[in-house]
Amino acid sequence: MKIHSILIVDDDENDQFICEYTIRKFDASIRVIKAFDGAEALDILHRETPDAIILDINMPVMNGFEFLDRYAEEFEVHAPVVAMLTSSHLGKDRERAMQYSFVKSYFEKPLQADHLRTMADLLGA
Repeated sequence: MKIHSILIVDDDENDQFICEYTIRKFDASIRVIKAFDGAEALDILHRETPDAIILDINMPVMNGFEFLDRYAEEFEVHAPVVAMLTSSHLGKDRERAMQYSFVKSYFEKPLQADHLRTMADLLGA
């Protein structure tokens, strides 16, 4: 299935740039929405539901795990694919993230076209 919109949640402008660049190369028609922390992402999600969310773990204001907790509490309908994209190599972070039913993937930075293909395949599943 085609990805129409992706919300990137990452506090690092360079990482956001790399994500957007990779998404544009993968499919220039995908609408990219950006948030710099979990709180900003929640505000956006009260207005719209993207097809996918790419979420970092380590962020100020509200980190990725705090976001996942609030997202699970506040929303009955979740984005079809939530993917963690992080520099964390810790197995415990991966296990914790994958406990949420709506988290479908866990990738290590940087975002790659293969990650986007996996997300598109998950949308079609």
